[in-house]
Amino acid sequence: MERKTNELDEIDRKLINLIQLNFPVSVHPFEDIAAEIGSTEEIVTAKLARLKKEGIVRRIGPIINTRGIGGTNTLAAVKVPKDQIDKAAAVINRYEEVSHNYLRNEEYNIWFTVSAPTQDRLDRIISEIQTELNCPLLDLPTIKQFKIQVNFHV
Repeated sequence: MERKTNELDEIDRKLINLIQLNFPVSVHPFEDIAAEIGSTEEIVTAKLARLKKEGIVRRIGPIINTRGIGGTNTLAAVKVPKDQIDKAAAVINRYEEVSHNYLRNEEYNIWFTVSAPTQDRLDRIISEIQTELNCPLLDLPTIKQFKIQVNFHV
């Protein structure tokens, strides 16, 4: 059962607000976080595990600029029959290069992003997904990336 934002306690809120943009890069990051919010490392790790399990925190990790390290990325959309949506999502999710996907109420109903170290690898992933699903697929390569920073204060 997912909690509502107003059900988070003070430490939950402090953790969420802190880790969004200021996750410490150190030998003991959770100890550093605990010191900053006035808690203990054990409480911080337990709370973060719970927040992740409940779906409030999706992941804790770096966001890598794919192009900055020589890679490439694309936005793709596939037109999947409604009775094959779960199968299609499973096929797409097999690839570690897929960061996320969304179901939309549109003709092209599953949208996903792919980041790969090379254009050849990206093309291979898109081709394999399209072949396995046997559905129309749009490959919308990034021309210019406009990054914004989002911080949800809770």
